[in-house]
Amino acid sequence: MQPAVALILAALVVEHAVRVTGDLLNLRALDSVLPPEFRDVYDAERYHRAQDYARARLHFGLVTSTAELALTVAFWLLGGFGWLDGLVRRAGLGAVGSGLLFIGALLLGRGLLDVPVAWWSTFVVEERFGFNRTNGRTFVTDRVRGLVLALLLGAPLLALVVWVLATRGPAAWLWGWGVIAIALLLLQLVAPTWILPRFNRFVPLAEGPLRDAILGYAQREGYPVQDVWVMDGSRRSTKANAFFTGFGRRKRLALFDTLLETLDPEATVAVVAHEVGHYRRGHVVQGAVLAVLHVGLLLWLFSLVLKTPALSLALDVTSPSIHAALVVFALLLGPLELVLSVFLHAWSRHNEREADRFAVETTGTGDALARGLRRLSTDGLSNPTPHPLYVLLHYSHPPLSERLRTLAGEGA
Repeated sequence: MQPAVALILAALVVEHAVRVTGDLLNLRALDSVLPPEFRDVYDAERYHRAQDYARARLHFGLVTSTAELALTVAFWLLGGFGWLDGLVRRAGLGAVGSGLLFIGALLLGRGLLDVPVAWWSTFVVEERFGFNRTNGRTFVTDRVRGLVLALLLGAPLLALVVWVLATRGPAAWLWGWGVIAIALLLLQLVAPTWILPRFNRFVPLAEGPLRDAILGYAQREGYPVQDVWVMDGSRRSTKANAFFTGFGRRKRLALFDTLLETLDPEATVAVVAHEVGHYRRGHVVQGAVLAVLHVGLLLWLFSLVLKTPALSLALDVTSPSIHAALVVFALLLGPLELVLSVFLHAWSRHNEREADRFAVETTGTGDALARGLRRLSTDGLSNPTPHPLYVLLHYSHPPLSERLRTLAGEGA
């Protein structure tokens, strides 16, 4: 076996093994006995249902991730990448055209394989536990709109990046970094008013005490928002959430309609206070900066792959190319991204703690936010006993037990 082939296979296997280990440990951490510290959060029936839901999601994830790895390796070792490379080269479209065809065909194939996975997740797993409200029409429409957006936004960006990498010489990765960084910032600006409404309906929160309380709180805490929007999350799921996105006048504070159906007004304001805390503590700007730095690191590493033709040839292509190097880089990236995700999730959990503290400081109590978190967690069947390794690998928020203990202490 060629050293480059062995290296890529090792990267794929190591990443998968670590993730499977986390999943298996999380399965083992599930306990049929309701822990005493959760007796004021879950009743016995709801607790067992949460355990069953976690078990179902973990089993589903183990099957799909293993199948994805097996299909990727099989496609590669059976000559799929080499066959596709030969096909696009015969079209004679140059580096940019060949790159678009090659990467586009792979992404389309991946998307088609994801359809049955997403269907099973939505209409079998989520349906079984009463979360699904998506119908067949919405399911199909979401994927068609996603494909259209990928063609309108992703294809031109990919073409520009491939052209930059092909023509800018040794500093090409820096040029590519600049292009993608600008695209990320522009996306933050247009997403609230142009992209998100293509998938969900947003309407202003109705006049009344809740709207007055939220806008009054936002004004008091220096959060520049003109209105509160309600998103029709109930079209797809019973799960509730709240978020804000965008910068400047494009900023949007949105509440799922399911959140308004679930929480009392005081708890809703506390959840909004948590979201405002992210803004006031600079987490959105920090996230944008981290995303740009992350892209820069990846492009620099990709430039090293481009300088190593043996890696591209490991795909069984006839000659090195930018599009082959992109695929090799994606295959090699797993272990690095796994390590980076541990730090990024830890940073995100730190930000969530800061936002919780901000909500307590500005509302005067942790009780309302704790009450909201309890309700959202129990209704969403959140797993109350995750394994620490699974938390490290996957949790962008601290586990519920930690957040409730902190809120109880700070709200005292």
